[in-house]
Amino acid sequence: MLYFIVNPNAGNGRGGKIWGRLERRLRFSGVEYQAMITEAPGDSQHYIRQLTDNSHEPLLIVAVGGDGTFNEVLNGLPFSGQVTLGYIPTGSDNDLARCLGLPGSPRRCLKKLLKSQGRRTLDYGVLTYEAGTPVHRRFLVSSGIGYDAAVSHALLNTRSKGRLRFPHRGRFGYVLMGLRQIFRTKPVSGYLMLDGVKRVEFNHIYFVTAHILPYKGRGFCFAPKADASDGLLEVCVFHQSSRWKLIPVLRDISLGRVRSHAGLRTFRCQELQVHLDSPMPVHTDGESCFCQTDITMHCIKQKLRVVV
Repeated sequence: MLYFIVNPNAGNGRGGKIWGRLERRLRFSGVEYQAMITEAPGDSQHYIRQLTDNSHEPLLIVAVGGDGTFNEVLNGLPFSGQVTLGYIPTGSDNDLARCLGLPGSPRRCLKKLLKSQGRRTLDYGVLTYEAGTPVHRRFLVSSGIGYDAAVSHALLNTRSKGRLRFPHRGRFGYVLMGLRQIFRTKPVSGYLMLDGVKRVEFNHIYFVTAHILPYKGRGFCFAPKADASDGLLEVCVFHQSSRWKLIPVLRDISLGRVRSHAGLRTFRCQELQVHLDSPMPVHTDGESCFCQTDITMHCIKQKLRVVV
């Protein structure tokens, strides 16, 4: 039995149409399956609990949607049972599919899913912040605070208001929103604590990102050395007194170039604590975690099974 958790609103409403075509192929193939359609945030986690509570059999659960859909499924997943996740991308960003080497076509992803016997065990990250009580959010691609999270927040806001049309679509839309946020983001002072032993202080921090996988933001390669099986976070920090120095960094990231830039630092660690003197936006896999001053991110090594 295959279980599909489907977000019909992914990709600015394309998800439902794509799923209709995929479901016809499933019926034609004779595969036994069950589809659960989400209607509101939190539905994916509710479906995951329904499937896994008191289940002692191996389960294959496939997220059909964008990176946010997969993130919600990941956050509802118990790791006590034998659950394997699959992914069919129908969203706007699809950075996870790019990182996992999945086909760009949902039809080809389904075909590969039905035929593949391959399984891969991946790391995942956990973001922790305070909101009255500690909040824990898992991520598979990246989590960050500052400029990159501000771009994600702005894009989520345009989607929620139904404004995600040209020129906000696709990679160009991400670039356009990124240029806007360069002028709106105000750098702050703060420090990083790496694995609880190494403290690094910075002035004029624009962003701090921690990566399990290399790509985010529709193909921007922030962490080319990120490896989802080494048990470590790949951390990228940009700090500069001049906001204009951010432009060549983003240019090279968008082109996949690995170059040194003044103010750009990278680290590798299992646990990262970030303290900022003023709150900045935070995201996990592009989903908003509001604005925070203190966050902790750590890597859980090879606990997530996925179909490849």
